[in-house]
Amino acid sequence: MQTLSYSHGTSTTPLRGEIIGQSLRKTVEKYGNREALVMVEQNYRATYQEFWEQVEQVAKSLLAYGIVKGDRVGIWSPNRYEWVLVQFATARVGAILVTINPGYKTNDLQYALNQSQINLLIAAPNFRQTNYMEMLEKIRPLCEYPEQTVIMDHDWQDFLKAGESVSTVELEAREQTLQFDDPINIQYTSGTTGFPKGATLSHHNILNNGFFIGQILKYTAKDRVCIPVPFYHCFGMVIGNLACITHGSCMVIPAASFDPEQVMQTVQDEKCTSLYGVPTMFIAELGHPSFPKYDFSTLRTGVMAGSNCPTDTMKKVQQLMNMQEVTVCYGMTETSPVSTQSRTDAPLDKRVSTVGTVHPHLEIKIVDPEIGQVVPRGERGELCTRGYSVMLGYWNMPEATSRAIRNGWMHTGDLAVMDEEGYVQIVGRIKDLIIRGGENIAPREIEEFLLTHEDIVDVHVIGVPDAKYGEEVMAWVKLKGGITPNPELIKAYCRGQIATIKIPKYWKFVEDFPMTVTGKIRKVEMREISTKELGLESPQ
Repeated sequence: MQTLSYSHGTSTTPLRGEIIGQSLRKTVEKYGNREALVMVEQNYRATYQEFWEQVEQVAKSLLAYGIVKGDRVGIWSPNRYEWVLVQFATARVGAILVTINPGYKTNDLQYALNQSQINLLIAAPNFRQTNYMEMLEKIRPLCEYPEQTVIMDHDWQDFLKAGESVSTVELEAREQTLQFDDPINIQYTSGTTGFPKGATLSHHNILNNGFFIGQILKYTAKDRVCIPVPFYHCFGMVIGNLACITHGSCMVIPAASFDPEQVMQTVQDEKCTSLYGVPTMFIAELGHPSFPKYDFSTLRTGVMAGSNCPTDTMKKVQQLMNMQEVTVCYGMTETSPVSTQSRTDAPLDKRVSTVGTVHPHLEIKIVDPEIGQVVPRGERGELCTRGYSVMLGYWNMPEATSRAIRNGWMHTGDLAVMDEEGYVQIVGRIKDLIIRGGENIAPREIEEFLLTHEDIVDVHVIGVPDAKYGEEVMAWVKLKGGITPNPELIKAYCRGQIATIKIPKYWKFVEDFPMTVTGKIRKVEMREISTKELGLESPQ
């Protein structure tokens, strides 16, 4: 009898049946004098006791602004210390925090504000070259929401002052009405088509996921975690902030947005023990001209996630950045986010080539996407997750929810393979698969191979339309500095090493790739650009 691709995470540590405010309170009682939050760019520092008092101040201000349990409070801002205060303050008053991508322009912003019916929007004045206040004025006549707006650098002090009229007794009375299964967060996830969907998450979802991530990383109150990934996404606010506060660790924010040198400087100056990033961030740090001058001796662990992690990058992070216990996390917003994680003591080959094994208290299975049956281990199929981490649903989208969650299982759309020991490899997206003349081609396999070429720094493979085969393979390639692009030489390197049908027909040499704020490569956009540039039209 073949072993099926199913695994469940056993644990002697029970799930936490509590709200986020309770969890934070316990940490403050235990580690009040230890540093909780550092924001280097804003020159901000707070111990857990100070952080608790500031969160309470913001929570009281939310009550003063008339926020009731279940109201939506939007936050539209890059990483700032105020963001973290709002995250925990909304949890304490039972408001649903709607985390809005700082890169949103008017169309996306208008959609998010209206779709979630935001009662109060807390926003930064700007991000990079985008003036948020101008954008809000532009869409105000077209939006019913938000009902109230607080602009951080302009209204923040008045906002805090409003909370002085609210007593601690009133705040604690509100907390008594909260349950751990209440919705606490809406995060918009971009699909390949249509508008984003608002994944709705509870205290129970994200608090437990953050706790078990921290446990696998062996976090204690001595850990200092460098978080250069955005808070609006689960990577920053759950893998980052909630993993820290459930273990008494310190959240260290280098800057409003990612800058490789600022990250390395912060790791050195703040003596960080853990560092987060998507693969493109680590590639940028490793390839930075100043990399050799920084001291990474305090680093021990960290998380690489967000997209497939090149094996070579993983090895360099372990060897050159002293992150011997670095782990890979895999998941999606809809699962709070992490479903599998490599363990700090897993064999090296498993840590560089897989996304680890199932998380505590969760189940995963790999199914045939056509018929839904669990496939034998070693066979490719769609990864599904079931357990406490699965979202409550998409906000006000019951049909989309029922398509995604079936019998409690969240269908990820990711293609995966589980080996005999339960380690999972992500081999592509169902929608990323290139189907050339009836042959299924996984871009990930070609990318991994091309990264073995000494001149290639990064590469992403897509399918473009082809009249004869339906689709053809195309590679977008970033070369080392000073190397002249020569597709024929790279093709020659491929011959005899990978199947002929996998050798890209088209090549594009670039300095950067289209990507989301969280560092996920936008292959849909790459395909659109290439189809237009090559003059290809989808076959009828």
